[in-house]
Amino acid sequence: MYSLLSEISSILSKPFFNLANNLESWPIIFALLLGLVGALAPCQLTGNISAVTLYGNSSIQTKIVWKDVFCFTLGKVVAFSLLGGLVLLLGKGIEQNLTQYFPWMRKIMGPILILVGLYMLGLIKLKGTVNLFKWSKDYKQENRFGSFMLGLSFSLAFCPTMFILFFVTLMPVVLSSPYGFILPSIFALGTALPLLIIIFIIWYLGGSGVLMKKGRKFGTFVQRIAGIFMLLLGIFDTLTYWSL
Repeated sequence: MYSLLSEISSILSKPFFNLANNLESWPIIFALLLGLVGALAPCQLTGNISAVTLYGNSSIQTKIVWKDVFCFTLGKVVAFSLLGGLVLLLGKGIEQNLTQYFPWMRKIMGPILILVGLYMLGLIKLKGTVNLFKWSKDYKQENRFGSFMLGLSFSLAFCPTMFILFFVTLMPVVLSSPYGFILPSIFALGTALPLLIIIFIIWYLGGSGVLMKKGRKFGTFVQRIAGIFMLLLGIFDTLTYWSL
């Protein structure tokens, strides 16, 4: 299954990777395009599809969730900035020590997606402050924190492709550029570009809250479809990265 994901990722990302290589003399654009390639990496692909499903569903159910999307993106920026900062402070050898943690971080994504899918289907309930994925009119503070943690955890789900893109391809430019310290953050924005573009399209086409106007039953039906998709995505992800 991982080889299938790798083939899909290679087809989607190759044009952007070639473009990024041609623009290496422009570090900020290079980092942004490299982040976009990272968004299409095998280990990030399922996470980004799930984020689009989550926030896209919420946007057409009630209203555009710009705050959630911003917090999700901020989580990505913090994650990659911290990784870049560690390399800058402790030297290039630090990434070798980090690699032992990345596989386990990657493995938890599948079960998380399964739980979110089950929640969207109404099969499990999350109570109290653990309501990280509760889409309702009464926007709560924990939604923002949940979105932030989702972005943070998804960003730390590294695979060999993502490792090469960030540590091998981007970090030498970070270390050699006079403003290299901002490049990991730009890279993070690149990984969030597909989500930002799709949410912008929903907003631009007037899709904000469109399902609320069609009635609660239809909105519930669409959420259940999104839940089934999330559940299948989580099962596929788990089978892929747990080698079941």
